[in-house]
Amino acid sequence: MKILLKKKPHNPIIIEGFPGFGLVGTIVTEFLIEHMNCELIGEFLYDDLPAMIAIHKGKIVKPMAVHYSKKYNVIILQTILNPKGKEWDIADAILDMADKVNAKKILSVEGVASQSLMPNKDTKLFYYGDDSLKKVGLEPIDESIIVGVTSSIMLKADNPVCIFAETHSALPDSKAAAKVIEVLDKYLGLKVDYKPLLKQAEEFENKLKNMIQQTSKTTEESDKKYMSYLG
Repeated sequence: MKILLKKKPHNPIIIEGFPGFGLVGTIVTEFLIEHMNCELIGEFLYDDLPAMIAIHKGKIVKPMAVHYSKKYNVIILQTILNPKGKEWDIADAILDMADKVNAKKILSVEGVASQSLMPNKDTKLFYYGDDSLKKVGLEPIDESIIVGVTSSIMLKADNPVCIFAETHSALPDSKAAAKVIEVLDKYLGLKVDYKPLLKQAEEFENKLKNMIQQTSKTTEESDKKYMSYLG
């Protein structure tokens, strides 16, 4: 597992949002890539994850890609693959890339299960690693279980920074993602127009739901074909 870059920005911020609870990170990165006019500058190279691509609006969407906003000097990591079982390898590849571009910080975005029993309660956001996030309304996270790529980065990186959005469902949560984007706008000075954000986040949610459904269907069909070869 490694990351191949066509361009090497200097001293950028890296934002990662791999599929997790509520798909918060995935929705956030999708939104930012489109609204920050990012360009594709690299991709993950691997041979031990499912061979799969998505096609959106007639164009290929690489399953694990690296996008860059020159205006804001921000690298955004995008994936539509479930990285289960490869979290350590992916974290190593991200940290290696961060070292090569002398990244200012790696900022992880993740959904965490809500402790509230009221699904309609306002989404709460928490942070780890940078107390300046208090100024934009986040609370330090005191108790939680973090899994996936974010947990691997937190264990291996020197100064990880994380934003966690409370969500009530494992299904895509566009409302939680919208809150994260609003905070990122203030924290990084992105000047993203987040007034119509919820509607747009819902559109990304629907897009991701369709991708997930197609992925599940494709995987099932592939498994059936494989079994027919054996049988």
